[in-house]
Amino acid sequence: MNKPDSSYIRNFSIIAHIDHGKSTIADRILECTHTIAERDMAQQVLDSMDIERERGITIKSNAVRVMYAADDGQTYQFNLIDTPGHVDFAYEVSRSLAACEGAVLVVDATQGVEAQTVSNALLAMNAGLSIIPAINKIDLPSADVARTRSEIEEGLAIPAEDSVSVSGKTGEGIHDLLEQIVRAVPAPTGERDAPPKALIFDSYFDSYRGVVTLVRIMDGAFSVHDRVRLMASADVFEIEDLGVRRPKETPLARLDVGEVGYIVTGLKDPSRVRVGDTLTLDRNPAEVPCPGYREVKPMVFTGLFPIDNDQYENLRDALDRLRLNDPSIAYAPETSAALGFGFRVGFLGLLHLEVVKERLEREFDLDLIATSPSVDYRVHTTKGEVLDITSPQDMPDAGRIAHIEEPRLKVKVIAPPDFVGAIMELTIDHRGSFKDMVYLSPTTVEMHWEMPLSELIMDYFDQLKSRTKGYASLDYEFFRYEPSDLLKLDVLLAGTPVDALSFIVHRDKAYARGRILCDRLKEIIPRQLFEVPIQAAAGGRIIARSTVRARRKDVLAKCYGGDISRKRKLLEKQKQGKKRMKAIGSVEVPQEAFMAILKVDD
Repeated sequence: MNKPDSSYIRNFSIIAHIDHGKSTIADRILECTHTIAERDMAQQVLDSMDIERERGITIKSNAVRVMYAADDGQTYQFNLIDTPGHVDFAYEVSRSLAACEGAVLVVDATQGVEAQTVSNALLAMNAGLSIIPAINKIDLPSADVARTRSEIEEGLAIPAEDSVSVSGKTGEGIHDLLEQIVRAVPAPTGERDAPPKALIFDSYFDSYRGVVTLVRIMDGAFSVHDRVRLMASADVFEIEDLGVRRPKETPLARLDVGEVGYIVTGLKDPSRVRVGDTLTLDRNPAEVPCPGYREVKPMVFTGLFPIDNDQYENLRDALDRLRLNDPSIAYAPETSAALGFGFRVGFLGLLHLEVVKERLEREFDLDLIATSPSVDYRVHTTKGEVLDITSPQDMPDAGRIAHIEEPRLKVKVIAPPDFVGAIMELTIDHRGSFKDMVYLSPTTVEMHWEMPLSELIMDYFDQLKSRTKGYASLDYEFFRYEPSDLLKLDVLLAGTPVDALSFIVHRDKAYARGRILCDRLKEIIPRQLFEVPIQAAAGGRIIARSTVRARRKDVLAKCYGGDISRKRKLLEKQKQGKKRMKAIGSVEVPQEAFMAILKVDD
């Protein structure tokens, strides 16, 4: 394949709010440039996982090279990077944008500008990219292109005349979009003679070849058999293979400055290759790595336990294999008296948690129970230690705690003005503090809040959607850790703590959540032959109680008349039996009890 002049290379990313159709537009670009035959376009090409197709979301970044014969008679090399749309994967999006000079910002003509539209646009602006707004779904009867143009101009400060109207479904406007990319996206810059340097914006694991990295060459060039070094981890390896995806892998002998492709490392440990790291030659290294690298840390933690304890080893193997293609998962063994052996697993957010749990159940045929999600708290002890607590079971005794810090978020909510009151009521109830409010247009308002991550993962998003009839959209980013009046809430069944039902809660909400949880567990836990007290304990005292009444056997059923003393003797014998049963009996906790804790705010 002949190497084009770098002035004919265009590197761009497609970004959007979740479910605005960016993967469909990417597929139409592949079709329009004849990269893929029309007969192979039955399903979405870049969203290859079943869960991605079913949910209509992008989970993994993808990069593909297409050749485009433009109207000016020149053939351009387009390197298209399709990115996740959900806020959980914001760091991956930022690294993908760092590999580009331009971004196609997809906006749904029926929905208009939404929360992640604004956030992704700001990410692209901060990265210094040229932004091309693409108004998608113009073929739908409810599309309002004029309103969407005004929202882009007023809310994002992007000139409306730069926008292109397209339909990812029918292919209308895709040619105009490609021409706009040629005109508006600048050619890559970089020094051909400088020490080679490449940005890793994604990676995946191949069982035969080891870790495969997706890279953008910032300076110089890389060839097969070069010895290269990862600047963050200092690992050195020899390039076994490199090339580009079209969208199937096409091997090349060399990747030059400005190009996007893949490099096969041969490394068998995926944790050594990190998104955002810089690749350079070992014998002629670059002095300064690409900016913006940071380690991705899990934000939400949950316990995953197999329903059948015999599946524990299968769950361990499944997590090991899944982590090969998703290094952001963190996990450690955990034991629960109620649920047996399992793992404490860390995720980037709630969507990440849902996707990973679903993949474990589908791809590895596991039946799992997930305990209540928690966040990473920082506990300052009276001895001056700082402990990272991801599970309520690890919380030290109240007497050892000086204070607890919890992660807080900057939250952005975009909705019609009619729902401002409902959003304020909901967010204040979730311990949110209001910052400011901006009208993007007469029909759209953007509200900024600060709120704890623990409140957001409880049920905030579901409540937000229901109270705004589905019109509100949400975006958030980590802000900082702040001290908070938190305590551990334990649930006791027949006087025995059930560790899997414990969670950490703010003192002001402890009684309300404990009361609701006790009442709900009373309905779920089956009646026994003895009375079962359900208690919520916080701060060393019982704060709420419900009782599952005993199921009573009619021991007098066979007594037909006779002396009253005989009946009393039978009743007394039953009473003693129940007393002994209560002392040694155990309460079976059904799976629904562990899900009830997620809905205590309904």
